[in-house]
Amino acid sequence: MQAYLNDFIDNFIKGIPNLLTALVIFVVSIYLAAVVSRIVRRVLALRKAPEGVTHLLSQLTRWAVIIAGTITALQRFFDVTAFLAGLGIIGFTVGFALQDVMKNFAAGIILLIQQPFHIGDAIGVKEYEGTVMEIDLRATEMKTFDGRIVILPNAEVLANPIVNYTRADRRRVDLLVGIPYETDAETARKAVLEAIKGVPGIVAEPEAMVGFSSFGDSTLQLSAFFWIDMTKTNPLAAKDEALTRIKATLENRGIHNSLPAQIVYLQTQK
Repeated sequence: MQAYLNDFIDNFIKGIPNLLTALVIFVVSIYLAAVVSRIVRRVLALRKAPEGVTHLLSQLTRWAVIIAGTITALQRFFDVTAFLAGLGIIGFTVGFALQDVMKNFAAGIILLIQQPFHIGDAIGVKEYEGTVMEIDLRATEMKTFDGRIVILPNAEVLANPIVNYTRADRRRVDLLVGIPYETDAETARKAVLEAIKGVPGIVAEPEAMVGFSSFGDSTLQLSAFFWIDMTKTNPLAAKDEALTRIKATLENRGIHNSLPAQIVYLQTQK
């Protein structure tokens, strides 16, 4: 019994350096975890990330550092390779089962870091165009210009081209105007250009342009292009105002839209 006690005391004394080293590693890891967590919070706050996302990412970072420090400390006493291998297998299994969730989670983090858009921005993703309502780690919620609420998984958002209309601050509006064949094209072109220049929110540069486009079935087609300031108006409102002004201006000049017509020739048999 005395020999066993002596061996225990000897082993304990020999293990004191490893114990002290492990304690130092663990304490330092806790301190570093707190520092890194604060840094993550500040960075995300500067990028105006949602509070819930900021809290989640800061806590994940904190625990990741603590776990790494704990594993390093345990390495002073025994080989943790088998333990890590087991965790790796479990992690792979869980990750495979939740691959879509993890994919969206990772994409959400990338979107928060890169910030291609913010809440309130007008954007276009896939076939959807609208205003960003919310950004979280799983999905992005947007309200389309026609009033629909669309929730897009972040993986799809990141995998597709993103058009940020707000950040561009200027956007081109395209119009197609039909005039009767008997109308002088130059007169109609000047009238359309005059009407467009009165649209609220239009910018002087680049200049608005109106040109002859094509021959329609019953009308000559004029194409009109003008640019708007996205901070003062939006494409739908600008297009509505432009078409209203064009119609009024053309009618004041005596130019009316013609309806499709067919001429039928009747021959009498003698």
